[in-house]
Amino acid sequence: MSSDSLCHWIRPTKGVEMENSGIADAPFRKSSFSAPDAGCVEVGVSSGRILVRDTKDRGGAVLAFTEYEWNAFVRGVQAGEFDLPL
Repeated sequence: MSSDSLCHWIRPTKGVEMENSGIADAPFRKSSFSAPDAGCVEVGVSSGRILVRDTKDRGGAVLAFTEYEWNAFVRGVQAGEFDLPL
């Protein structure tokens, strides 16, 4: 498996790096199901990658997935593969 197909963290150390990576301009969105003050993540798209970040730390690390990886994750969620036992 190539490193291109693996998700990875994008950890900004300087504002310039965030701007150059395209993440600073990526439109992120938060689920309408999340509570206003609860911990949540946001999802965005930039340079063909699906980006996930912590809503409370928008300038922090970002997890980046390929489209294939993101679709596999979403299909797993829809199939109940990540449901917590009750």
